[in-house]
Formats: sequence, C-alpha cells, structure tokens
Amino acid sequence: MELKDKTVLITGSTDGVGRVVAERLGAARARVLVHGRDAARGKALVAEIEAAGGNAKFLAADLASLAEVRRLAEAVRSRTDRLDILINNAGIGTAGAKRQVSADGCELRFAVNYLAGFLLTTELLPLLKASAPSRIINVASAGQQAIDFGDVMLTRAYDGVRAYCQSKLAQVLFTVDLAEQLKGTGVTVNALHPASYMNTTMVRQAGVTPWSSVETGAEAILNLATSPDLKGRSGLYFDGMRESRADAQAYDAKARQQLRDLSLDLVGLASPISKEQHS
Repeated sequence: MELKDKTVLITGSTDGVGRVVAERLGAARARVLVHGRDAARGKALVAEIEAAGGNAKFLAADLASLAEVRRLAEAVRSRTDRLDILINNAGIGTAGAKRQVSADGCELRFAVNYLAGFLLTTELLPLLKASAPSRIINVASAGQQAIDFGDVMLTRAYDGVRAYCQSKLAQVLFTVDLAEQLKGTGVTVNALHPASYMNTTMVRQAGVTPWSSVETGAEAILNLATSPDLKGRSGLYFDGMRESRADAQAYDAKARQQLRDLSLDLVGLASPISKEQHS
C-alpha cells in the first residue's frame, strides 16, 4: 500500500510496539495520529516524527473510560476527513493479582483491551467506509482463553492471566464478526499475535524476561496494515507473519453473537442491560 498522505490512527502508540509502528508509518510519509495517555511522551513522539520529515498529531485519551473513547473518536473526526488504517493496539497485560474495574464498572482488561477498541472502531466506521479501501488491525495475542458468558467480568473467579487471555480472544471474535458485517464495503479487518513476550513495559511488569523485539512485532503489524497480499482479505488471524487459527470460540457464530450483543449493551448502543447480569 502506498502510504504517502494516508491517515493512520494507532492506539497505544507512545510506547512499545505501537511507538515503533508509528515511527515507521511516519517515515513512510503517512499522516500519523498518535494516541496515548501521557501527553509528554505523545508530544515527544510527534516531534520526533516531524523532525524526520513526517506528519503527526497527538490525541490523548484514557481507554478505561468509554466517554474518553468517544471523545477520541470525535477528535479524530474533527482533525481528518479520512481514515485509511485503524490499528487497535493499546492494552494492559497480566500483572496484578487484584480485580480492577474501569470508569464504567467493567473488568479492566476486558474494558481496555477489547471494549474500548470495539467502541472506537464502531464510532469510526463511517470514516473508514468513506476512505475505502481501508483496513482495521486488532493487535491481539496468542494468549487466548474462551469467554465464560456466565461470568464475563470475572467477579467470581478473578485471575489476571485469565482476564488478559479472555480479553484478547474477544478481540479475535470481534474481528471475525466484523469482517462478516463489512463485506462489500471495501473495509477489511484482521487480527494478529505480533510476537511473543516482546521487550515492552507490559511484559516487564508481568515479571517475564522478554525474548522478542518490538521491531519484530512491528513488522507483523505493518504487514497487516500495508501488505498488498492482504488486499480484500478479511476476518483472518495471524501469528506473527503467518496466517494461523485462533481459539475455536472465535469461529463459533453463537459466541460471536453473544459477544456482539453484550458489547452493544455495555457501550449503550442497544437496549441497556445491567452489567451485573453478565457478571
């Protein structure tokens, strides 16, 4: 894909693999919308991209709040009339033994790793469709665990690893489901596990010794974002650079429908259902 003058939004791009992706896209003369919570880091990255001849803007938002996700979407719409690539990369890892909740009362990993991307993508779909052919990339993980729809918010048996793995599989279910909905629009959506235990803050906080580089993960993300081989291909899951298969639940139409209905309820886009009914 020719990237000059294309507009790309990368969530969680002030650090780790997202930062490398932003730098590479900036160097390729894409217009980069940098997202993060830390304004100082965001502005530093924008300055770095611009110093190298690129074009970048920083948009601040805390994805643990659905209101801030909506504000982020509005900020994107106010700054550009097109969006060629959306990379849902922001996330939090497995560290922490205590169950935490988002500003909206959802289990925190489910909220940040999955639900924020679900809402942001939904909000930006009109812009992506207007910019077609366009691409959505969901940065998931090989760490996957089937969603227990009887206790999605893990109120009865919380475990940080389980919470992370469930949220990452939710991203893949969303990918497969959305691909079906977007057929014929010119918008494709794919998910991937970029690399195992990259040298990121998330991995180090989990107490794991990194064994992959962020550059390796960035190459895999950029492959989905720009490779001509993926033109028109959608609903796929990649392990690094290779097309692969996710957990079986991702290919279960009933599970995808359950997740879609729950997600729409939680973000207020359908008849409201109390989160406690799903906890």
